[in-house]
Amino acid sequence: MLFEFNYNRKQIPQTPFPFGEGLGMGLQNEISMNKLKISILSLALLCVLRVSADDYKASLFGIKSNGTTMNTTAIQKAIDYIHEKGGGTLVFYVGRYLTGHIELKSNVKIKLEEGAILVGSTNIYDYNINTSYSSLVFAYQAENIAITGKGVIDGQGRDVAYNLVDQIHKGIILDEMKNDRPGSRRPRAIYLRECKNVEISGINIRNSADWVQVYDQCQNLYVDGITVDSKSYWNNDGIDVVDCDGVVIKNSYFDAADDVICFKSHSAEHICQNVVVDNCVGRSSANGLKFGTVSRGGFRNFKVTNLTIFDTFRSAITFAAVDGGEISNIVVDGVRSINTGNVIYLRIGDRWSKGKKPFMKDITISNVYAEVPFGKPDAGYNYEGPVEDLPRNISPASIVGLPDYKIQNVRLKNIEIVYPGAGNPLYAKRGLTSADLDSIPEMRTAYPEFSQFKELPAWGFYIRHAQGITFENVKLIAQKKDYRPAIVMDDVQGATFKGMQYNEPESNGKKQLFYQKSENVITE
Repeated sequence: MLFEFNYNRKQIPQTPFPFGEGLGMGLQNEISMNKLKISILSLALLCVLRVSADDYKASLFGIKSNGTTMNTTAIQKAIDYIHEKGGGTLVFYVGRYLTGHIELKSNVKIKLEEGAILVGSTNIYDYNINTSYSSLVFAYQAENIAITGKGVIDGQGRDVAYNLVDQIHKGIILDEMKNDRPGSRRPRAIYLRECKNVEISGINIRNSADWVQVYDQCQNLYVDGITVDSKSYWNNDGIDVVDCDGVVIKNSYFDAADDVICFKSHSAEHICQNVVVDNCVGRSSANGLKFGTVSRGGFRNFKVTNLTIFDTFRSAITFAAVDGGEISNIVVDGVRSINTGNVIYLRIGDRWSKGKKPFMKDITISNVYAEVPFGKPDAGYNYEGPVEDLPRNISPASIVGLPDYKIQNVRLKNIEIVYPGAGNPLYAKRGLTSADLDSIPEMRTAYPEFSQFKELPAWGFYIRHAQGITFENVKLIAQKKDYRPAIVMDDVQGATFKGMQYNEPESNGKKQLFYQKSENVITE
């Protein structure tokens, strides 16, 4: 029997949304639930653990809550003891529990009661820095594990990162310091590798030195009601799900100094699949919902509903198949994107493909309301996205494949995007002649970002190297006159536009849909 998503939704900030309530209902059947292999029996193991296992007070093991005693050894002893006894819950009550790297074991649950704070050491040598899994809380091939409660995990990431940089500058630790930041030695708050039946619920995670939480090749991962507030240092992704199978992320809030919800595929032999995301809110100095950048195996069978992204530098939605992997059978239904640099960016590249053929197909994005500002949407962040060449014309949403790897079967339905307009050819002009359009570089091996092509010839959507594109009830609004048309297509085979609306001041009957080298274009 499949897991049914009939939980209570918590309130999220409301923004203008023109398509009414019941987001997602119109496309419930677009992904067969038979393809979502999240079994209620698998997730029920966590519930069994919760009600039947013994509780152990942290103080029983000499774990101190004074914020100064280093508890690493005592906490690890407690986890090992509970594991050897067959399982149970290690409960932390009000206080500050200072610790370095600890490892969760099978059938062990950590519960942080309200007022309990698990505090990461600022000494870089208190972590497993000589591994690629450097983290505060770690688990490897563990089953039936959980971190729950209303308490906090505070990684003290800024101090950790600064202390690491100090060790590098002194020559004690060798690190290549790419882009003036250390590499993989920075600890994450949570790193779980090849684990099964995992619950992360209720907790607040703060101030990681790197990605906040990583779930790598895990099965049956359940994340519910967490809050992430991590703007401590570079690369503070809110959550990274890597090559996992059977994932639920719901009712959670993320404020991150990098991507909010990021799915990755590090292995060509694995794939990230059977994922549900619902009722989440995010703010980011990078992307909101992101597939990639690392995309060796790929992503399939996803349903994302009721997503709010705000004050975000890059795209609200980014799909990037650039390393030989696939992106297929994805539904995104119900998005509010307020003050984000871009709304939708779909991209096929050929960066690390190693002979594999990347592909992207069967994508539905529906019920979207978005507002794109003229200024920098993440201004004031501790770690802002890079400053672009200014003045510049605002980039459109984009669907961009390659001549030999076209993006296929993309459906956009019930979408309203408000752009600032004001595109000015005196800033930089990209015209509509064949020479102009052909001069847009392919950038096969570049890092995929919506601004990578610099100036584009449309203010609403730019579509290139695609097949089977459908726009239905899409409204594009420019607040000021723009010299560019709303939509430009180049090398598109099969495109249908139903119920399109264009609203641009002083447009005076301007042609808003332009295409070249395209066939079977239908407007209704």
